[in-house]
Amino acid sequence: MNSTIKSALLALSIGLFAGSSLPAFAQEVEQKESGPLDPQQVYEELNLFGEIFDRIRSEYVDAPNEKELIRAAIQGMLTSLDPHSGYLDPDDYQDVREDTQGTFGGLGIEVIMEDEVIKVVSPIDDTPAAKAGILANDYIVELDGEPVRGKSLDEAVEMMRGEVGTDIDLTIIREGADEPIKMTITRDVITFQVVRSFTQDNVGVIRLARFTGQAYAGVEDAIDDIQAELGSDLKGLILDLRNNPGGLVDQSVFIADAFLSRGNVLSTRGRSEEENARYDANPDDLDRKVAGLNLIVLVNGGSASASEIVAGALQDQKRATLVGTRTFGKGSVQSIISLGQNGAMRLTTSRYYTPSGRSIQAAGIMPDIEIFQDVPEELQGRDEIIGEAALDGQIGGGTEDEATTGSSVYVPSDREKDNQLQYAIDLITGEKTHEAFPPDPNG
Repeated sequence: MNSTIKSALLALSIGLFAGSSLPAFAQEVEQKESGPLDPQQVYEELNLFGEIFDRIRSEYVDAPNEKELIRAAIQGMLTSLDPHSGYLDPDDYQDVREDTQGTFGGLGIEVIMEDEVIKVVSPIDDTPAAKAGILANDYIVELDGEPVRGKSLDEAVEMMRGEVGTDIDLTIIREGADEPIKMTITRDVITFQVVRSFTQDNVGVIRLARFTGQAYAGVEDAIDDIQAELGSDLKGLILDLRNNPGGLVDQSVFIADAFLSRGNVLSTRGRSEEENARYDANPDDLDRKVAGLNLIVLVNGGSASASEIVAGALQDQKRATLVGTRTFGKGSVQSIISLGQNGAMRLTTSRYYTPSGRSIQAAGIMPDIEIFQDVPEELQGRDEIIGEAALDGQIGGGTEDEATTGSSVYVPSDREKDNQLQYAIDLITGEKTHEAFPPDPNG
C-alpha cells in the first residue's frame, strides 16, 4: 500500500496507538520464547488466558458477553497464523457453503483483509458491486459509517451480507483519488454464471469466473456448445482465468484433467501425512474431445489459488501457453474443519506444488507470453496488485522469488480492446506467431 493510501486510512481511523521498538533485552526474551513450548509451558500460558478472562468478567466496566469474548479469542488465534485462516461462526459457515455452491446473498466482491481494512481482490461479474464501479485494489474502510478497523474479515463480510433489496453505505479509498469515495449499494442475490463462452474467428473462448461446485460441469457444457457451433472449423480454445480468485481445489483438479490425459496435476504437502497428496490426470471422454486442439490460458494478477493450480498444471505439462501477466501467488490450501453446531474453522493445512515441483506461494506464475492492456488514464497507477507477497503474515516457503512489483488486473469490458484476448486469438488463427506457442511437449 503506498504512502497516500496509508495516510488516508490513518486519517479515517477512530484512534491511533503510539508504539516504539522493543528494547534490546525485550527482543532477546522474545527470541528465547519464540520456540516450541513444552507441555508445562503450554498449561501456564492457558492459565494466563484464564486469569485474564476472569478479570475481564469480573472487573470490566460493563458486563461483557462471555461467548463473544471467547469467540474473539479463537478468531484472534487463527487470524494470527496467516491471512487465510479464521473462525467461522454457524452463519458464516453457512455463507461459505452457499458461496462454494455458486449462489449467495450480498454485494458480489472477493475480498481479503490488509492493514486492518478490506481490500478488494476482484468484483464478481454482473453483481451489484461490479455495476456500482468497485474495482480491484479498492480499500473499503467504512461499512454503514462504521470503521472496518478492529473488525475481523468474517465480521466485515457478515456486515456486507444482508436481506435482498437493502442498502449498505461504503467508504472506499482508491489510489489516485483525492478524496474517499462514498457509494451506496443495494444487496441482491448473487447467483452468477460461473462459466460463459463465445466464439470469435473460429476460436472458442471459455471464461471461468470462479471454481464453485458448478465449474467443471460448466466448462464441459461450454466445450460441447463450442464444438456444436463450429464443428471441424474449431481452431483452438482459450480458457480465461483472469481475475478468478479460486475456490474448490477438487474443481481445479477436474478442470486441469479435462485437458490432460495423463501426468501429475497437483501435489500437496503439509505437516500430517493426510495432507500429503498427489492428484494425477486420467484419460476420459472430455480430454479426448479436446485432444489436438491448441489451448491458451489467460491469467493476470487476480488469478489466484485454484486458477493457479490449473494454469501451473497446464503450463508444466506443456499442454497450454499462458498469456497475460503474473498471477496472484496463493500457493496454500485451506481446509474447512466443521466444529458441529459451533460453526467451523478455516485452517491453512498445506502448500501445493505444480507438476514440476514449484511452490508458487507469494511468487505467482509468470505467463509464457507477457501481454499488457491499454489501461485508461483514469485507472493508471491502480490497475496492479502485488498479490500474496504483500499480505501481512503470508506463510512464505515458495520455491520461487517472492513478488516485489505489481501485476495488472485490468480487463476491458470491450472484447475488441482486450489486448490479451485478441493476442491469444491471433496466435491460434496464425495471425501472430511466438516461440512459446504452441508449447513443445518434448521441450
